Amino acid sequence: MRLTLHTFLSYDGVMQGPGGPEEDASNGFSQGGWVVPYAGEEFDEIVDSWFADAAAILLGRTTYEMFAGYWPRVADPDHLVARKLNTLPKYVASRTLRAPAWTGTTVVSGLDEIRALKDQPGGELQVHGSCGLAHELHRAGLIDEYRLITFPIALGQGKRLFADGLPPTAFTVRESRLTSTGLTYAVLTPTALASGGEYVIVDGKSVIS
Repeated sequence: MRLTLHTFLSYDGVMQGPGGPEEDASNGFSQGGWVVPYAGEEFDEIVDSWFADAAAILLGRTTYEMFAGYWPRVADPDHLVARKLNTLPKYVASRTLRAPAWTGTTVVSGLDEIRALKDQPGGELQVHGSCGLAHELHRAGLIDEYRLITFPIALGQGKRLFADGLPPTAFTVRESRLTSTGLTYAVLTPTALASGGEYVIVDGKSVIS
């Protein structure tokens, strides 16, 4: 399976607490719910397109517990995201969770188990949110594609997808679009980091060395 990461970001790279004030207030984060004013038909269309391709879901412990408290209560059979989350195989990365209650959930405790999932045939193993897990997967080079919706807001604090200390990475842009509400959508695949260069003056002209 291909491992794909899906998340919402602010302009300053924050991914914490997008869906509501109480979603993730850890470390004093007080800006929860910042996605909601910008949500709309185009946003829903992008998110639905993600889940349409999902074969299995992989979540970090915190995101899993938040999802498990919300999505099983959405019983609308026409709600694609709820239907997928409630029926697809789910994996939660945790070293402490023993008996997950959400139907179809399996606990995985390390990167080797996630590599084994990737080796299975099938479609996409999708990660949604899950900041800490995203950092570990990025560091290990296990993410095949990043799907990011960036919102026109700077939050000034919060957990960031590309946090300090993570390895530098270049990306190839596979898809991009701008919605009518100012959201920027990008589909990225990691690629080799180009060596640095510099601008120099040659015959009075600024050129790349």
